[in-house]
Amino acid sequence: MARTNPPDGGGSDANDNAFIRHRVARPPKEGLLKEFKSVVQETFFHDAPLRDFKDQTASKKVLLGIQAVFPIIGWAREYNLRKLRGDVISGLTIASLCIPQDIGYAKLANLDPKYGLYSSFVPPLVYAGMGSSRDIAIGPVAVVSLLLGTLCQAVIDPNENPAEYLRLAFTATFFAGVFEAGLGFLRLGFLIDFLSHAAVVGFMGGAAITIALQQLKGFLGIKKFTKHTDIVSVMKSVFAAAHHGWNWQTILIGASFLTFLLVAKFIGKKNKKFFWVPAVAPLISVVVSTFFVFITRADKQGVQIVRHIDQGINPISVGKLYFSGKYFTEGIRIGAVAGMVALTEAVAIARTFAAMKDYQIDGNKEMIALGTMNVVGSLTSCYIATGSFSRSAVNYMAGCHTAVSNIVMAIVVALTLVFITPLFKYTPNAILAAIIISAVLGLIDIDAAILIWKIDKLDFAACMGAFFGVVFVSVEIGLLISVVISFAKILLQVTRPRTAVLGKLPSTNVYRNTLQYPDAARIPGILIIRVDSAIYFSNSNYVRERILRWLREEEEKAKAADMPAIKFLIIEMSPVTDIDTSGIHSLEELHKSLEKREIQLILANPGPVVTEKLHASRFADEIGEDNIFLSVGDAVAICSPKLAEQQA
Repeated sequence: MARTNPPDGGGSDANDNAFIRHRVARPPKEGLLKEFKSVVQETFFHDAPLRDFKDQTASKKVLLGIQAVFPIIGWAREYNLRKLRGDVISGLTIASLCIPQDIGYAKLANLDPKYGLYSSFVPPLVYAGMGSSRDIAIGPVAVVSLLLGTLCQAVIDPNENPAEYLRLAFTATFFAGVFEAGLGFLRLGFLIDFLSHAAVVGFMGGAAITIALQQLKGFLGIKKFTKHTDIVSVMKSVFAAAHHGWNWQTILIGASFLTFLLVAKFIGKKNKKFFWVPAVAPLISVVVSTFFVFITRADKQGVQIVRHIDQGINPISVGKLYFSGKYFTEGIRIGAVAGMVALTEAVAIARTFAAMKDYQIDGNKEMIALGTMNVVGSLTSCYIATGSFSRSAVNYMAGCHTAVSNIVMAIVVALTLVFITPLFKYTPNAILAAIIISAVLGLIDIDAAILIWKIDKLDFAACMGAFFGVVFVSVEIGLLISVVISFAKILLQVTRPRTAVLGKLPSTNVYRNTLQYPDAARIPGILIIRVDSAIYFSNSNYVRERILRWLREEEEKAKAADMPAIKFLIIEMSPVTDIDTSGIHSLEELHKSLEKREIQLILANPGPVVTEKLHASRFADEIGEDNIFLSVGDAVAICSPKLAEQQA
């Protein structure tokens, strides 16, 4: 049991004779309209987006409004040749990385390779004009491609109905864009924060393993492969084809170039000056392997190749979208799910690099930019594009200054579509599988998982739940598990807030948690409890019951130690940011319970919102305004003499 101080609170630096009690001030009354405006402003406009418009002329406001939608107008005025040089180098570097990746990622989405290239042409151009991140590289990514492919495949078989499948993919992309832009326009970006970091780490790790396992089809040259993504089905399919379905030439090509790609990655990590090595390695692999297959005609020996890729830039696809029929609602559902994941990844990447370069991004503007580019993309034969971490990292290390690097990349991709696509005819599928495997391995963040375990076990449960859900069931189930566990954690924290018994630190007038500070002394006859949360309908009964439990436990300890019985219960309310009707009702019930035990309820340091509601409900009158104190120290200073009088 923690040591105790005398009833007079000895050890305080305060002079009792000079003690002056400050009353808890009731905040000035605000009108209903003003209060509503304040709540809306803090909820949706906490970043004061209109602050730059204040005291500006009408023409200046129009210019600022256009610049808010198209940030390129702002930074283009300060653009110079030095920045152009850095952006061109960065754009060329990420283009060399994105071209082979796009071809592979399109296959993950069960689409022809050209659609991957299309998605790195139009969306980056739109983002360059509307996005606020200087470093993010836009295009298809592995996780979203897999998610889109898995969800669409569950509705339409891409082999039996390729045209219908393509229309569904475009429709999902359209509604993913509408969903993303809608969240930004309505300033609801905070909703993506409900997918916790731990859940994202687990989901990404599980998706990386799932993607790598899916590449075994191309890596081993298997022709008949399972449509399921879980590890059990995939491994069954792999071993079922072991006797007659594996192609040794394909395995040799895949293993050789995977080794080359991993070595290139290692060199880039070891020495930052060689960041360009892993960036150009995929393109080198494609060129060399394609030439090798062409001159040896390995395709005649069973090595599967890309075959034909249509020349030309993106055709218009407005007429291919579903706006009615049975696939319309499926497109909305798939778009919302895939759009949420794409948005979470892109905003996280943009914030990461903005922090590294010490500049600000507007999350809601980012969502509008990402949504608009996907809406436009869906109308120009693109599927869902978002920020790629691997390409963004290369973009950053290559010395990009603005989003012009995305424009340069898009131009290179367009030139590739117009002039070079026939050269990809003999590109082996094994090299695309190797490129994807080497790319997704970086999504498995073991260090982050270990850190999550050390910090928060419940977070780790969310991480592992998402991971195993993706690996052993499916991508959508893994995502669902991660969301459910994240919400469960929020509900647990809201419904079961922390409470603590406080004691007085030696030679101070400071009161702290006795578990954290064993030296903190309890005041005989006074129990001080801190509630570390707002008190709402969801936790009000728990808070009341937990306080009464603390009281019972402390009374038993006091009786066993032959200490004075508890006569004052002080609730430290500084962490209680808000209270609702149920919370007030719970305090009223607590007050009645304490009165029956002849224990006085004391409230210490309620905030302005809580204070106003205590007076509005007349609970302040019920317990007496003299029993609401500015601090725990003040409360103890007043209660101790009263306690001494009662004991005399």
